[in-house]
Amino acid sequence: MNRFDRLTSILVQLQSKKIVKAEEIADRFEISLRTVYRDIKSLMEAGVPIGSEAGTGYFIVDGYHLPPVMFTENEASAMMMAGKLVERMTDQSVQLSFEGALYKIKAVLSEAQKDHLESLQDHIEVLKPQMSIPAQSGSFLTDLQKAVVAKQVLLVDYFSNQSELTQRQVEPIGLFYYSAAWHLIAWCRLRNGFRDFRCDRIKELKQTGVTFEPRSISTMQEYFNSLQQANTEMESVSILFDRKEAHYVQNSRHYFGFVAEEDAESQVRMNFLTVDLNIMARWLLSYGRAVEIERPEELKGIIQHLVEELQEHYLKVETR
Repeated sequence: MNRFDRLTSILVQLQSKKIVKAEEIADRFEISLRTVYRDIKSLMEAGVPIGSEAGTGYFIVDGYHLPPVMFTENEASAMMMAGKLVERMTDQSVQLSFEGALYKIKAVLSEAQKDHLESLQDHIEVLKPQMSIPAQSGSFLTDLQKAVVAKQVLLVDYFSNQSELTQRQVEPIGLFYYSAAWHLIAWCRLRNGFRDFRCDRIKELKQTGVTFEPRSISTMQEYFNSLQQANTEMESVSILFDRKEAHYVQNSRHYFGFVAEEDAESQVRMNFLTVDLNIMARWLLSYGRAVEIERPEELKGIIQHLVEELQEHYLKVETR
C-alpha cells in the first residue's frame, strides 16, 4: 500500500470510532509507531482536525466528515461475500439491514466494479447445514443486539431442549455463534443463573423498558469460564492440534462448540463446549495422530473404543 492510500485509510479508521490508539493503526498497517506519528502529523498539516489524549489515542474533532469514499474492487468483493454469509447465518432482521447497506455501497461503485460483482455473485455460495428447529426462526437478532448494548431486560417465550415452552425474563450480556446457530447468553431470572438460549428457539420477544446493572460476570469470555456450571449437560473439551493441521479445522470447528484457542509451542490448544462427546469423537478421529485430547478422559475412552471397532472390522474384512 502506498503512503497516499495509507493516509486515506487512516483517516477513515479515525472516523470509525471515538478514540483510535496509535498501536491499533500500527498493527493494521504493519508499520512502526514512529511512522504512525508521522502520518498523523501529515494529516493535521493537510487541514484534518485531529485531536489527541495522552495515553489514550487520536480522535477526529466533532463536525468533520470525510467526503464519500470509493471502495476498491477487493473491498467491494469482500462486502459481497459478507452478504452471502449474512444471508445464510443470520435472521431476517439482520439480512434486511445488511441488504440496505449493500445497496448503498453498490451505489458508489464504478461501472467496472459493478460488473465485477455481478460476475462474481453467482459463483459464490454458502450452504447452511440442515438443522431440526423446534420453534420458528423469528427475526430477533437485531433486537437482541440493541438489548445487549442498552442492558435492557427482555421477556421471551422460549422452547427448551425438551420442546417445553416457557416464559423468561432475561438480562442479555452477549451473542455468539457456535454449532451452526446463534446463541444468546443471558442471566435468567426464572432459573436464577446464566443460561445459553438458542436464538432460533425464541418464539416471542418483548422489550420491558427495564434496565439492569451488570452482574459479576459481564463479558463473554468470563461467561465461557462459567458456562459449564450453568449448563450441566455441556461438556468442556480441550484438544491439542498439531500446528500444521490446525489450519484445516478453522471452519469445521464451529460446528462442534468451539470457544477459544491459544498457542501451545508446536501445537494449538482449542477449547470446546459440547453436548455430545460421541459426535465430537468421530470428528476428531478423522485427524488421526495430529490430535491430542487433554480432557475429558471420557472422550479418550470413546476414541479408543472407535479405533478398536475399526480394527476389528477390517481384520474381519481381510480374513474373508
